[in-house]
Parts: sequence; C-alpha cells; structure tokens
Amino acid sequence: MSITYPHFDFVINHKSQHFRARIGTLITPHGNVDTPNFIFCATKAAIKGGLTPHDMRQANTQFILSNTYHLMLSPGSDVVAQMGGLHKFMGWDGPILTDSGGFQIFSLGHGSIASEIKGKRLSHRPKTVLKIEEEGVVFKSYINGQLHHLTPEKSIQVQRGLGPDFVVMFDECTPFHVDKNYTAESMRRSHRWGERSLQEFTRHHDGTQALYGIIQGGTYEDLRSESCDFVNEQPFFGHAIGGSLGASKQQMYDVVAHAMAQLNPKRPVHLLGIGGIGDIFSGVKNGVDTFDCVHPTRLARHGGALVQPHLQPENSSKEYLNLKNARYKLDSSPIDPDCGCHTCQNFSRGYLHYLIKAGEMLGLHAITIHNVYFMNRLLAAIRQAIVKDNLDIIEQEWIHRAQ
Repeated sequence: MSITYPHFDFVINHKSQHFRARIGTLITPHGNVDTPNFIFCATKAAIKGGLTPHDMRQANTQFILSNTYHLMLSPGSDVVAQMGGLHKFMGWDGPILTDSGGFQIFSLGHGSIASEIKGKRLSHRPKTVLKIEEEGVVFKSYINGQLHHLTPEKSIQVQRGLGPDFVVMFDECTPFHVDKNYTAESMRRSHRWGERSLQEFTRHHDGTQALYGIIQGGTYEDLRSESCDFVNEQPFFGHAIGGSLGASKQQMYDVVAHAMAQLNPKRPVHLLGIGGIGDIFSGVKNGVDTFDCVHPTRLARHGGALVQPHLQPENSSKEYLNLKNARYKLDSSPIDPDCGCHTCQNFSRGYLHYLIKAGEMLGLHAITIHNVYFMNRLLAAIRQAIVKDNLDIIEQEWIHRAQ
C-alpha cells in the first residue's frame, strides 16, 4: 500500500550535536507548527478554563487536540461534519489532531483512570468495555449507557467527519497491570487494526488529513521493537508512542528512548499524554517532536500555576505554585514577573488567591492563560536551546529537582 500526503510535510531544520533532539517544521493545510511543540487538549472541542481560540493564539499556541471518544458520543461526528468540521465548529484556524478514541475506551474499560494505563494507580470506576474482539470493541456510553461498537473503520470514519488535520489509527491501549502474553496479543491485534485503519483511510483520502500509526508493546523492549518495525513498514505520515510507559519516570524514559532509537527518523513522532517538564526534556533529547497532556489546564482548575524553580518557595520540588495557599493572600507580585501573559501583566497572586477562594471563574480562566503561555514559553526555550546546543544548561533553569 502506498499513500502520499500532498498538503503535509515534515522538514527537519536542525539536529542537536549531543542528543537526538531536532528542530523541525510540521507543514499542514491549516498552518505550520514549529517543533518540538506542545499540543493543548481541547478534549470536547473546547479548552478547559474557558479559553477562546483568540486566548490560545495570544498565548502563542500553534496546535490543539480534540478527543474522538467524547465527540463521537456528543454531539456526534455527523453534527460536527454538518457544522463544517472542527476548525469551523470551534473557531480555531490552526492545526488539529484527534486521537483514535482507544485510550479513553480502554482506560474506562479496565475500570481505571488514565494514569493507571501509564503505570500508576488503579481507581474504582465501573467498567464500560463489554467485549474486545478482532472486529472491534463493544462499550457502553458513559453519558447514557447506550451500547456502541467501535471498529478501526468506524474510528477513521468518525475522525474524517470531525475533520482534523491529523488522525490516528485505532488501537488497544493496554494498562500496566496486564502480563506480557496479553500485551503481545493486544499489540498484534492493534497492528491488524492499524492495517484496517490505513485501508479505510485510503478509501476517501483527499489530501486534507494525515494518518499517524501508534507504537504499543508496554514496557517490553522486544515488543516495542516489533511495534516500531510495524509502523516503519506502513505508509503512516507520523508515529505516536502510546500505551503503558512503565511504573516509574526512569522506566518511562527508557521505554521512549528504546522506541525512538528504532523509528524512521524522517517522520514526526508524538508522545501521547505526557506533559511534565522533566518528561518533555527527556523526550526532546530522544527526538520526540510533539507532546500532549491535560496537565496545564487541569492544574489550573485546582489553583496551580506553573513556574520555574527560582520562583518556588524554599525546599519545594513542585512545578507549580498552589495559589490556594494562605501564604499568597497578601502577595502583590504576579505569578512570574518575567512572564508576558495577560494574567501576569495584570493580576497579582493575592488577587488570584481571592478569586479561587471566592469560586470566581475569572481565577480559573486567568491561571489557565498563564499555564498555556508557560508551556509555549518552555517549548520556545527548548527550540532555542537545541539550536544553540545547550539543552543541558537550559534544563537546569526549568526542571524542579526533588529536595
């Protein structure tokens, strides 16, 4: 099978002398993206915290992601298609990526929160996946309990209706607690689903979308190698590293490094669902081009404002200030005096503390603006550091070390 992507390209402009890190340009029908870059999650076609597309542009955002699973259930891809696709529907004229829906289906299906798939704790959510078979997955809607049958073909059809620039093959996202035999069986089924995703994608391919393949295999190096071989051999535009990445930060870094060493270096690589500052530096050093995570907006909803280490209280190893804390009640300084975001230019920590305590939406909105701006500022600093070949030095300015 051969597929061309006439309106897309990935150009590598500079390579680090010391790491696999590279500077690139991701060319899309809706504009170019400078890589490495961070993709912000507009899960249900809206950025949490009430940020508008104008707010996101003002914070220097280039790229966003929406969720196939949630939008398939409500309002439905047919509704979005009739409204002109996601770009017109939500008023965002830049590049958009949608995931396949697999991550949410299987994280809920195993009765677990998303973090458990990455190797963390279990939760006690009721299971919603009823059957996993070669044809696809039968699951219950979390909204109304309605039964749905999602196949690789249906996933691609839904994503075509949503109309993003980048779509992703359908896969099973196995959690950390399953054994190697199941992980291998699941991965190979995902490969077959990937081939079916490609076949469905080619049926109506008109150059407006590009398809990413997913690397699975859990924490097992031989399985990850097998999955890398699979995506390299298929005509995907880019690659995404998914699935369980381990029980610790170091194990995650090792899994990603192992995969990155074997992937086609001419294609862009996305690391799914990862957005910690240290995780981004590690991924960039191994050649990862894009990241996505709900972390910046979720943190803001709990009063957390992302900052560099020198702005932290003494002995703190956190990446953020908890503006709920009483210590900020009379603090007249901005979150970061050197930050150019609207929040830091206009509001004090004391005012933001008050807004959070008062339950005012402005507090959530303002902190989210700061966190989005912070992430874009971080990735811009990383890109500059790659060009200057001083990533290690810049890393010290951004990484919060455990005390």
